[in-house]
Order: sequence, then structure tokens, then C-alpha cells
Amino acid sequence: MRIAADPYTELRNRLFEAELLFSTGVDGLYGRSDTYQGIADAVDHLMHRWGHDVGATVVHLPPLIARSTFDSTDYIRSFPDLVGSVHVFNGGDRDHVELVRRVSAGGDWPALLEPGEIVLSPAACYSLYPMCAGRLPAGGRYFEVSGYCFRHEPSTDPTRMQAFKMHEIVYVGEPDTAQRHRDDSLARGLSILTDIGLDVTATPANDPFFGRLGAALAAGQLDEGLKFEGVTAICSDDRPTAVMSANCHRDHFGAPFGIETATGAVAHSACVGFGVDRITIALLVRHGFDPSTWPGPVRARLFS
Repeated sequence: MRIAADPYTELRNRLFEAELLFSTGVDGLYGRSDTYQGIADAVDHLMHRWGHDVGATVVHLPPLIARSTFDSTDYIRSFPDLVGSVHVFNGGDRDHVELVRRVSAGGDWPALLEPGEIVLSPAACYSLYPMCAGRLPAGGRYFEVSGYCFRHEPSTDPTRMQAFKMHEIVYVGEPDTAQRHRDDSLARGLSILTDIGLDVTATPANDPFFGRLGAALAAGQLDEGLKFEGVTAICSDDRPTAVMSANCHRDHFGAPFGIETATGAVAHSACVGFGVDRITIALLVRHGFDPSTWPGPVRARLFS
């Protein structure tokens, strides 16, 4: 009996064959063609227009964050399985000799490295919050944040990359405005994605919290309606893929980073985040692998 091929692996193979993505030998880590990158850049530009509309401060962030910032996000408590820590060599000459010997012998050379002061960033906005420490102006602030992120979840699903681009519109300030930003952003995000030909629906969601404690956190996040995702079918109608999320953080970042509203209260935050790579792949699946053949209205929305 023939075993049905995994549709996600099949899609990845098609993207490889079309040379839209290039294999690096590691699942979830890919090179990008000029065509692919052009689509991703166009998606980025859609979000940039949004940021401009709300008067957001634009911040392009690196794929690394300070370890002290990472520790303050409490990420390790919720998602230890997704973390990527940067380790460095701080030894002397003798240690270097041993390091080279172990590499040559196929030994455990990483054991000679030590944790550095940086961690791979799991979310584009995390480095933003320490920049907001102190008292905010009246009305709070909007930020447009973009950058590459890392999560250790190797997969043959090309939409589940280990290194991927995120673009976010973030509000930091008053609780009521943060909630309103989350709600309004969900509606606007769905409209933007619909305008470029994607069939996207909103659904309550939770983050992939780890372990038994994570099950309780996930249930609480769902019960309180803190997270919604915009999902679209890429390889499966039964298992649609999240391409955007709208999140209400409450004071999760305001408290540890010492961010205050204009009245001195602990600031709340909310964000809408777009998975640029997932949207790019969804567009390729929906409209075809050659963007020059895409429907005119979609091309006009993206490329003009």
C-alpha cells in the first residue's frame, strides 16, 4: 500500500525545485531567491504603510537580543524548547589548542564555549520594551518593529521556519488603548490580507506553552481572549496556518521593564504581528510561483 506523502514536505520540495527557497541542509533554515525576497519585501511594505498611518516610530531590530532583556521577558519559563542561546569562546591558548583538537577528532568542542551576552531573538518586539523604560508621553506610543526571529522547532513544513521574518505594529501605553489597538488591528490585518487574495479567518489562539504549567497558561490565555490568529489554508483546510496574530499583553512587559503611562501607572502593551515568510508562501500557493502572472489587483496592492 502506498503511503500518502506529507503535503508540507511536498510543498517544500516544490519550492526547492522552483528555486524559490534553497536548502541549507537544516530543516527550517533556508536561502531565499530574489523572487521570494521581492514578495517578502512587498509584504513588509504593506505593514510599513500601516505604521506610517498611525504615526509609529520605525525600529529595525537585529535577530539577537541582550540576555538580560531575554531573562526579563520570562520566555524561558514558558518556551524552553524554542530557545536559542549564543555561546562564545573565552579561553586562552591552551583552551584553543584543545578546542581545535576536539573539532578535528569530532569531539565535544561546544563544551568549551560559554554563554555570551546575547540570545537569538524569539520575537521581533522583545528588544523594544527596555527602550520604552520610564514614563511615556500622554496617549502612549506606537512602534513599527521588524526583524528576523529564531525558534528551535525544526520541521519539513516550509511555513515553520527556525529563522523567519516578523513585522509588528506595537502600542505601549494606556490599558484601554492597548485593548483597542489589539481589537482594531485584528480587523485591519485581516482586511489587508484579504485584499491580497488570501482567505483568512480569525480564531482564538494560545501560545505553545511548555509542559504541565504551560497547559494552564494556555487555557488561561484562551479563557481571557488575549490572543487571536489570522489563519489561512496552505496545505490543509483542516489544519490552517497562522499568518498573523493580535495579542494583548496587559502589563506583561510594562512591569518588568519599568514602563509607565503618563500618569505613572504600569503601562500595558498590545501588538499585531505578521509572519512575513508565512504570508509570502501563502501567496505563492494561492496565486502561483510566478508573481508576474498574479491577478492585477493583487499585484497593484503589493508592488505599486
